[in-house]
Amino acid sequence: MRRQRHVKVGRIYDSATPDDGTRVLVDRIWPRGMSKDRAQLDEWCKQVAPSTELRKWYRHDPKLFDEFARRYRAELTESDRADALAHLGDLAEKQMLTLLTASKAADISEAAVLADLVAHGTHSGGD
Repeated sequence: MRRQRHVKVGRIYDSATPDDGTRVLVDRIWPRGMSKDRAQLDEWCKQVAPSTELRKWYRHDPKLFDEFARRYRAELTESDRADALAHLGDLAEKQMLTLLTASKAADISEAAVLADLVAHGTHSGGD
């Protein structure tokens, strides 16, 4: 039986809260102007981030989000990314997992795609 997974999305620039649980940055590039102390991260999981090519193509254009999500999900089947996604799923089974991004529109970011996959247990791990 699959366990409930608790996951949410946030911006790295927002203050940490006690209910964040495990805080994981999922961007490939370190956020501009953010110190490691201020970030209060448990992990930086850049292996799960979209490829540079996909990120540059997308440019966080809301009209492209559905196609971005489709392409990104395909990238997440690659070995290193699939392992990283499975790791996020494992973290979310233990306690709340907050996936962080520097994107101004976190709801149309890679963190949102990841949160959906992790919450529904549709990662490439052994579910």
